[in-house]
Amino acid sequence: MRILAFMLITVSGLILPTPAAAQQEPPYWASIDEPEARMRTGPSTEYPTMWIYKREKLPLKILARYKSWRKVEDHEGTQGWMHARLLSASRTGLVLATSGKPVAMRALPQANAKIIWRAEPGVVGSLSLCDKGWCLFDVTGRTGYINVDDVWGDEPLK
Repeated sequence: MRILAFMLITVSGLILPTPAAAQQEPPYWASIDEPEARMRTGPSTEYPTMWIYKREKLPLKILARYKSWRKVEDHEGTQGWMHARLLSASRTGLVLATSGKPVAMRALPQANAKIIWRAEPGVVGSLSLCDKGWCLFDVTGRTGYINVDDVWGDEPLK
């Protein structure tokens, strides 16, 4: 009986879609999920590599899908193709260097809230609770609210 129950659970896990396996319709946000990810000129390993990203969790815009490949755009506007296994649905953001100075992370999502720490341009962190021009930004457990003008990875898509 245990073997039958185990087999049913295993088979149902293969048949039922999971949130991670769900297919989103582009455009949507994703992030690099590997220590090294190649951006190619087309959707196959036969196409040449344009860039090699060595920045895990870097946010990317997914613009199109072709089989197991995703057409992506980085924060500089560079577009190319990456294999889906290199990407994660985790929402991340990249602190922009608009002023060239560290960006204030605030205790509350308000411009006059207390500054609790500052993030250098180029820092990558997790984004959540985005509302009314602010997102909660988490860099390895250190959290604060960031203005959406100071981060790439939050603009509404579609």
